[in-house]
This record gives sequence, structure tokens and C-alpha cells, in this order.
Amino acid sequence: MMALKVIGAGFGRTGTSSLKLALERLGFGPCYHMSEVLLVKGRLDQWLQAVNGAPDWDAIYDGYAAAVDWPTATYWRELAEHYPDAKIILSSRDPEKWFASTQETILSPQMWAMMEGTRFGDMAAKAINALFDHKIHDHDTLLRVFAENEAAVKAAIPPERLLVFEAKDGWAPLCDFLGVATPDEPYPRVNSKEEMQDFNALLDSDMGRAMMAGEGLPPELMAKLFQK
Repeated sequence: MMALKVIGAGFGRTGTSSLKLALERLGFGPCYHMSEVLLVKGRLDQWLQAVNGAPDWDAIYDGYAAAVDWPTATYWRELAEHYPDAKIILSSRDPEKWFASTQETILSPQMWAMMEGTRFGDMAAKAINALFDHKIHDHDTLLRVFAENEAAVKAAIPPERLLVFEAKDGWAPLCDFLGVATPDEPYPRVNSKEEMQDFNALLDSDMGRAMMAGEGLPPELMAKLFQK
């Protein structure tokens, strides 16, 4: 069974989709991301079990070398202990820009209205909304929790095991931290606001509702959707 080599402790909308692609390019793949929970049948069941107090980390991450984004980031403490040899990456971003981005995408009222009453929404309420005292649209609450999370990661993880990273930093610090060669290509830039809007349109469909029920996406459609 493959054990995680890299664990992301940064919240969603801190460049986690780009980081996923970067890690996979560097040989730390496949990399788990929130998209796995929606797109792969059975993943939501595993996370509903986890958020209700009975996680099976080895089953959730079986076959993955790295994991970033929510819901992983909510459980960085537990995962850092469970996988003691894994390195921790705290993906970060300017807090005000992060807040604005969340409200236009993954924490927008429109997205959470679509999730309301779904199994995915139940999982997200416990894995994400609860982090912010169920005030995911409140500016001060989000910025406070964002700062508290970053401070907690820096306090708990030894410096030699931790990289605080922003997408604008590019390949160099990431490759140096992981001990791999720097690729001769631009650092990935994906999951823009516009791309997220396209994904929201998918969720607001019969197929999207099936995904939020835990049915996943047919493999051929998944390949077409994520052929970047």
C-alpha cells in the first residue's frame, strides 16, 4: 500500500489545483484533491465516514502519493501523525485575495445552495463550513480562521518538514524542498474563476446532482473534462 509522501495543509483556493498538477509532474502522483471526492464513485462514502469520526486514512488515500486541498487540509494534524514520513506543504495566498476568490467560487452562496440537502453538502458542512463556525460568507471569520490555520501549521510542523508555498513562487522552492530536478516548463496555472464557473454549471445539472449524491462521473466524461 502506498503511503502519502506529501500532505497539503493549505485551504482551498490557495493554488491547490495547480499544486496538484505540479506534484504529479514532479513524480508525486497521483495527487488527491477535492475533485476526487466528487468525480470518483465511493470517495464520498469514505469522507462521510471520516467527518463522522471514523476515518480510514489508508483506504481514502490508497494509491495516492500526495494530497492537497479540502477535505485533506482540514485533517492535516491527523494525517501528519498518521504518515510521519510525509512532508507538509502549506499552500498560501494573500488573505484578502483568498477571501474574494472563495466567495466567487467554492464558498459562494450559489454553490452552497446547490449543495444544500445533498450528501456532498453534508460532508462539506462538517469538513469545511464547521471550520469557520458555519459563517463561510463572513469576511472577518474567514480571515481569522485562515490566519489561525497557518499559525497552527507553522507551530506544529518542524521547519525541515514544512514548506510554506505560494503559486507565484514557482518551481524552485517546491523542487528544492522535495529534492527533485526543476522542470523546464512553466509552473501550472489552472482552476481560474472562469474554470470554476464552468464546473459550477456542471454541478447544476442532473449529472452534477448525481455526483453530489456520491455516484461520481463516468470515466470517459472525467477524461474529457480534465484533459488539461
